[in-house]
Amino acid sequence: MPTHLSGTPQEIRALDTFIKLTRCTQALQARLSDRASIDDLTPSQFAVLEALYHLGSLTQGEVSAKLLKSVSNITTVIDNLEREQYVRRERCAQDRRVIHVHLTESGRAKIEAVLPRHVAALVAEMDVLSDSELETLGVLCRKLGKGKEGAE
Repeated sequence: MPTHLSGTPQEIRALDTFIKLTRCTQALQARLSDRASIDDLTPSQFAVLEALYHLGSLTQGEVSAKLLKSVSNITTVIDNLEREQYVRRERCAQDRRVIHVHLTESGRAKIEAVLPRHVAALVAEMDVLSDSELETLGVLCRKLGKGKEGAE
């Protein structure tokens, strides 16, 4: 649905593109949710497990920064993952304010079971685009995500 804004061509183009990008992301997330590719995990829980699986133990602050989520949101997500025994927390001996998050064996088993199904669902959803289009989309998303500072 294009914008009905009466503005400059640049404003209309920017808003219209933002609407398309937002709707695309929401529609893709909804289809992935329908596929239940991440089992009973929330997208945030999946993201935390996946980050720990690929990057190793991280501090809560590093998890927050990596996933672009607030520290308070990540704390809640990690609380729930810890309750399920997928992660464990450990305070840093040198700086008690720092909390390291570690993947447990149960957490490793969960992400190893879920990740292949999720990747397969992503591949199926992205199949509407050619390899070249996927490459272009990736480049454009990275450029937009970095903003003007990253584009220079």
